Amino acid sequence: MAAKRGIGSLAQRTLMVLIDLDETLAAFEKHFMFKFREKYPNEPYIPVEKRNTFYIADQYDKLNFTDDSVRFELKKIYRNEYFFRDLPEIDGGCEAVKEMAEMEGVEVFICSSPLFQYKYSAPEKYEWVEKHLGPDWINRLILTRDKTMINGDILIDDKVHITGAMNHPSWKHVVFTASHNQSMKVKGEKLRLDNWTDGTWRTMIEDFKKRL
Repeated sequence: MAAKRGIGSLAQRTLMVLIDLDETLAAFEKHFMFKFREKYPNEPYIPVEKRNTFYIADQYDKLNFTDDSVRFELKKIYRNEYFFRDLPEIDGGCEAVKEMAEMEGVEVFICSSPLFQYKYSAPEKYEWVEKHLGPDWINRLILTRDKTMINGDILIDDKVHITGAMNHPSWKHVVFTASHNQSMKVKGEKLRLDNWTDGTWRTMIEDFKKRL
């Protein structure tokens, strides 16, 4: 992006912010639980607040289902058509992202990983962004299986351990707090962002701008 210059001042670089979609802006866990209970009303389930693994199947595999075939059908729930399209918003997320994009010296992009079974997830992520953020944001959506390859200053993402081809990606990882990671220790220099509603994200962005 073009740098902004003041008379007699050095160019100030734009802060590039990457923001994850699922369980950072879109409530994946909440929607999964709803769909699971809808399909299997008589089977045990895990309330969102008690989820403690990144991958849903890792925790659901430990449940004692009355019909053991349920554990083999879990992934079909979020692979089905319309699952990603119909994800509800996480409170305050879309409003915060829109406001962030209006801040001087800040550029915001949505950076999300589609499923390997991408038939529905990839196009429906575009639909979700257009519906909740607006058609202009389609040009700000990056779909990639390897976020370490994407250039940016900050990545806000609920996944605590992000790996890929680059051992040292350009971005600083800010862990967005979700039920599955709330008890996990964030190692190194990683930061946490607990929510979009209390305004702490504004302070965080301003702090990062000062470091440029």
